[in-house]
Amino acid sequence: MFDSKPDNAFFDRASDFIKLANDHNQDPQVKTGEVSASFMYALSRYNAWFSSTGFENEEQMQQKKAEMVAYYVEEYRKLLEGNMEDYIKNFDHYRKTQK
Repeated sequence: MFDSKPDNAFFDRASDFIKLANDHNQDPQVKTGEVSASFMYALSRYNAWFSSTGFENEEQMQQKKAEMVAYYVEEYRKLLEGNMEDYIKNFDHYRKTQK
């Protein structure tokens, strides 16, 4: 996914998305799992749109669909595993700062 080390702007954008999700978590009527589901849906919708920009027609996109899905799933898996490991290693610190 990364050709080089992500710059500060990368992490700033990610923090903005997380802040928006956290803002939705402040609503007592909304469950955290619902926010997570909406977040994943939005990302999948955005990635489907972004992927479509590389094609001239639906047939071209259909031919590459499995390859694109495999790419996004693999990249998400790597990012999720890395972030899970970070939370495991820093569990007490992260959970204390969230209370």
